[in-house]
Amino acid sequence: MKRLALFASGSGTNVENIVKYFNSNKYAYCPCVFTNNVNAYVIERCITLDLKCRIFDRQEFVENDSILEELKTLNPDLIILAGFLWLIPSKIVKAFPGKIINIHPALLPKFGGKGMYGMRVHEAVVLQKEKETGITIHWVDEKYDEGSIIFQAKCDVSPTDTPELVAQKIHQLEHIHYPQVIESILKGMNT
Repeated sequence: MKRLALFASGSGTNVENIVKYFNSNKYAYCPCVFTNNVNAYVIERCITLDLKCRIFDRQEFVENDSILEELKTLNPDLIILAGFLWLIPSKIVKAFPGKIINIHPALLPKFGGKGMYGMRVHEAVVLQKEKETGITIHWVDEKYDEGSIIFQAKCDVSPTDTPELVAQKIHQLEHIHYPQVIESILKGMNT
């Protein structure tokens, strides 16, 4: 069975969705969820799902090798960013080439980069009067939202949509597509 390491900073809806998806088909499992936010609701979801949750700080992630060493021990087939807001340090990117993916709540390259996450993205989409938006699943490199695109899915944005309505549409796309794309990537790996 394939091993997944999931990283999240917030509520953890994508984490829960991914874990439940793979619990039902037994193709992969998640031995640990990592979070950088002691107040993140993903911690409660991990308790409910009976998942190990590793809470860490910037020093463990960036300044020393604690998280890198834990990931090496875990040896995941794929590292999945599911609402994780920090830039992945180059030492982790280099240690896991072609094994880290992220989901972004817009059609990159639009509305990407540092500081563009969550509701900020949806507000920008509405403000710019975009006619469509969507999700982008991409490989992670050493910059925010610049890795090669793996998959995109679109949805319409109507002139009356609020950022909250756009967020609902995006969450639906994320929950439908992210687990399926993860599974497809895993099946394409030679490990």
